[in-house]
Amino acid sequence: MRFAATGRHIEITEAMRQYAEEKAGRLSRFYDRVQSVEVVVEKEGTQNKVEMVVTTDHRHTFVGQVGASDYYEAIDLVIDKVEGQLRKHKEKHRNRKHKAGHGSREETASD
Repeated sequence: MRFAATGRHIEITEAMRQYAEEKAGRLSRFYDRVQSVEVVVEKEGTQNKVEMVVTTDHRHTFVGQVGASDYYEAIDLVIDKVEGQLRKHKEKHRNRKHKAGHGSREETASD
């Protein structure tokens, strides 16, 4: 998995980069086809705005944006948002393959 962290109007320290990379590593538990994670941190007054872009197979992209006063709090919140998106996508993908729809051959044959 590729990881990139950039900052706008703020310098990303090594500790910040390691924290974000460690938290982003958890995403593969929810969806094992994560290819890259990009984190963009922007300083707006007293707020730290964190945007996370996760790219998976077949060019599916998941984006989460959060603003918080603390960088580490913002990372935790954006990770929670993206985890929910990945979990929902995986569940939809899993259910789509096993669900029998209306008008299947078994239903029409018994009518």
